[in-house]
Amino acid sequence: MHPTWSPGSRRQSIHRSEITIDLGAVRRNTRTLLRALDGSDLWAVVKANGYGHGAVDVAAAALGSGASAVCLATVAEALELRHEFPAEKIIVLGPAEGRDVALAREAGLELVVATDEIPEGVRVHLKLDTGMGRYGLAELPQPPVEVVGLMTHLATADSDPVFAREQIARFRTETDSHAHLMRHVANSAAALRIPESRLDAARCGIALYGLSPFGESAEADGLEPALHWQSQLAQVKLRQPGESTGYGRRFIAERPTWIGIVPVGYGDGFPRALSGTTVRVAGEPARVIGSVSMDSFAVELERELPPGTPVVIVGHGLSLDDHARHAGTISYELATRIETRPARARRLVVDS
Repeated sequence: MHPTWSPGSRRQSIHRSEITIDLGAVRRNTRTLLRALDGSDLWAVVKANGYGHGAVDVAAAALGSGASAVCLATVAEALELRHEFPAEKIIVLGPAEGRDVALAREAGLELVVATDEIPEGVRVHLKLDTGMGRYGLAELPQPPVEVVGLMTHLATADSDPVFAREQIARFRTETDSHAHLMRHVANSAAALRIPESRLDAARCGIALYGLSPFGESAEADGLEPALHWQSQLAQVKLRQPGESTGYGRRFIAERPTWIGIVPVGYGDGFPRALSGTTVRVAGEPARVIGSVSMDSFAVELERELPPGTPVVIVGHGLSLDDHARHAGTISYELATRIETRPARARRLVVDS
C-alpha cells in the first residue's frame, strides 16, 4: 500500500538551501546610485526576474527609494510588472513587434526601437548604435511625435572608459539638436565612474543588487550585496588515500580527508565551473572539490563535522563576484542562474 500524499506534506519538507534577498540593501544601493548620478534620473533594470533577485520585490524597493522607472527585456516581462505597478514608467529594452506592440500600447509601456519602423500610438525610445555593434540605428532619423527618448548602449564602460567616452561623444553629436528628448546612455559602470555619461537618466542593473560591474569588491563603490545563499552539510565521510568523490574521480584523496556533501548543484545554479571555489562551513573557508553534480557538490573539511552544519555559499564575505572570478565569468551570469523555485530552495525576502 502506498502512502497517501496530502498538501501538508510539502510544508513538512526540508529545504535543500535557503536564499535571502535583502531589500534594505537594494534600497541603500538605489540611494548610492542616485547620489552618484547627482540629479539624473535612475531607471532600475529588473530584467531576468531582477537578475535572479525577484523583479517585483526589487522594483518596489528601487521605486520606493527614488528610482523613477523600471526597465525589462521583453514585453512579457513588462506586462507582469504592469499588474503590480499600474502607474509607473515601464520601459522594454528589447525588440518588440506584432502582437507585442499592441500589448505594449494597451498597457502603456514604453518601447525601445532600433529600426526605421517606428510604431504609432506608443511611447518610443530610439536606440543608436555608437559602438556596441548589436541592436541600433546607424543614423538618427527625424524623431516623430511618438519618440520620447534617445539612447545608446555602452560596450566597455566597465573595462575601457576611453572607448566608452568615444561612444558618448558620438551620441551627443547625433542628439544634441534633440536635447528636449530624454537622453540616456549610462549603465551601472558608467553611472558610477564616467560622469559625462549620466545625461538625463541612467539605466542601472547590476549595481542595484550590490554586485560590482567591474568584477571587483562592490564595497569600493559603496554597494552592498542583496543576495545571501546558505545550505548545510547533508553527509560527512572520511576518504582514505586513493579514494575519490564525485563523477570522473576529479578529486582523489592523497591523505585521510574529511569531506562534506552539500545538497546544491548546477541544477540550483551552482555551475560545474565553481569546482575549486571557496564556501564557508561552520564559518571557516572550505574548498569545493571534485565535479559539481546536478544536485550536490563536495567540500574538503579540516575535521569531522556533523550533518546539518551550516554552509554559506554567498554572503558573510563571500560574494558572487568572488565566485565569478573563479569561474571565469561575470556575476550577472551566476545571479540569473540561481534557482529560486520552492521545489529547489526556500526564498526569503527581508528588509533590513
